[in-house]
Amino acid sequence: MGISIPGKVVVFDYGEVISVTPTEADRAQLTEIAGGEAEVFWPAYWRHRDALDQGTVSIQEYWRGIERELGENWGDATVHRLWLADFRSWLSIDHDTLDVLIDLRDGGTRMALLSNAGRDFGSYFRHGTLGDLFEQVFVSGELGTVKPNADIFEVVLGELGIAPEQMVFVDNKEVNVRGAEALGIAGHVFTSAADLRAYLESLAA
Repeated sequence: MGISIPGKVVVFDYGEVISVTPTEADRAQLTEIAGGEAEVFWPAYWRHRDALDQGTVSIQEYWRGIERELGENWGDATVHRLWLADFRSWLSIDHDTLDVLIDLRDGGTRMALLSNAGRDFGSYFRHGTLGDLFEQVFVSGELGTVKPNADIFEVVLGELGIAPEQMVFVDNKEVNVRGAEALGIAGHVFTSAADLRAYLESLAA
């Protein structure tokens, strides 16, 4: 059954909204390839992530920055394996959220994607089957700014040709939703596909 929300564009975050959280096995594989301890590796992984998502460092520079912080000496093949394992860990889709997206599409509701992610995800978002669902895809690493900065939402509004009150933004991070709401955009903090569906159906009612 379609969900029709006329006059609105629903803009979705990707990570842990459309995608599922990387598994413990995914995380263990990355730590193993890195050759370090999890309690040291993961803080470094996240500490460097904003620069990657903002597009101020390349993928290679991102991993080399972690390498230096950990005092490791990775060969090129190790960096490639780390990138591949990390990239793959974010590709699994939440089937229940996917059902919501398909119902929105079937209802004729406009949708777009806005993700804090490196440039490498742009092709997957646009040219995988997810891309068929979205009018436009916005990737922070391509735009040089990240959520919750106001300028990234302003780019989205401008490219979609809509006013803030015409946008509905869904993200699992409250800080990002509050950033959107500060501009007059309706926001929903994602906790589950069931709650998301109920929220969107309330807008359609």
